[in-house]
This record gives sequence, C-alpha cells and structure tokens, in this order.
Amino acid sequence: MKKFDINVGVTELSYDELTPEELELVNAAREATHRAYAPYSHFYVGAAIRLDNGVIVPGSNQENAAFPSGTCAERSACYYAGARYPEARFKAIAVTARGADGNELDEPASPCGACRQALVEYEHLAGHDVPVYMAARNKIYKLDSVSALLPFTFTEF
Repeated sequence: MKKFDINVGVTELSYDELTPEELELVNAAREATHRAYAPYSHFYVGAAIRLDNGVIVPGSNQENAAFPSGTCAERSACYYAGARYPEARFKAIAVTARGADGNELDEPASPCGACRQALVEYEHLAGHDVPVYMAARNKIYKLDSVSALLPFTFTEF
C-alpha cells in the first residue's frame, strides 16, 4: 500500500493587494451577485471569467422551482463564454456570493463539484492553468489553477 497527500496552495489576499486587472474581474463577479435569481436558497452567487480576448463574461445563479433545473453562476458564465466566444480561451475566473441578508460572505465560497468539473474542462481547452479568485467581504483566496479545486480530474484530454 502506498499513501500520499495532495496539497493545494492557496494565497489569501486583501482587495488592495489585487492588480487592477484582478480587481476588475473580482468586481465583475461581485456585481453579478445582484443579477442572481435565488428565491429559494437566498444564496446569491456571481462569477466572472476573463477571456484571452479581453472580454469579461459574468454569470449568476438562476434557480428554478423544479430543482435542480437551475444553473450555478460559474456554469452560467462558462457556458455562455463557450457559446458566445468559442475561439477565446479562459484566462481567469472569480467567484463570490452574498447571503440571505444581502451582504457578502465573511468567508469565500467555492464552486460546487459540477462547476469544478465544467471549469476544469475549459481550463484544459485553454492549454494552461487558469487562476481562480474566490472573494469574500474582506479577503480573496487565489488558487493558481482550476485543477487545484478538483484533484483526480475526469477528462478525456
């Protein structure tokens, strides 16, 4: 038997430590939370993906009474980016959320498993690591790659 550990490096940043490009992406995700439709969970998630053509594609969660027919913010953004800009590749993604009280969370929210799998496929299409920024009220967690969110990635690539 062989046992091994999988370690994921996470950098915690404050908003004033972000570059202007990173801040623009995180703020696009923060704004997208206000376009979420979450009458059931009252959990308002926003995502934003920067493409290599410079476009930022936002997404927000969209719930439906016929659960689980809704769509998460991350998949909303990545599928729209893939459909609208099929030649473009992902450069970075930011995710953030607000709670039922309307305030940003104290701790960063991370993508669900289905979103992790969808995003990692687009990372493989990009051909390089795609950084992930998970933002909360006063801090941001940065991971160097979507793959860091999903060890033992399932992919046909």
